[in-house]
Amino acid sequence: MKRRVKAESKQQQAFINQVINELKSNPGKLDIIRENLSYYREQQFLKRGFLLAIERFDWVFEATNDVEQICAQILADDYIGKRLRRYPLLYKGVLERTY
Repeated sequence: MKRRVKAESKQQQAFINQVINELKSNPGKLDIIRENLSYYREQQFLKRGFLLAIERFDWVFEATNDVEQICAQILADDYIGKRLRRYPLLYKGVLERTY
């Protein structure tokens, strides 16, 4: 039995594209993602998938600090890219909302 691949919603795609644009224009915001990773890593009860996303992001940060390569990995249509896009809480605070 094959697993059904869930397509990303247009809202999720738009959010990720906004995050990527913000990271490219302000690479210092990668520190916000690092802070989010450390915050969620300390949480006692997280879903296994969320923990895997944190681990994959750690791998990406260990591989490079270049914002272009990190953004390319987030947008990649591979296992790691899909895992990184699945949890928008990892990008909390990157986009400044004005209401």
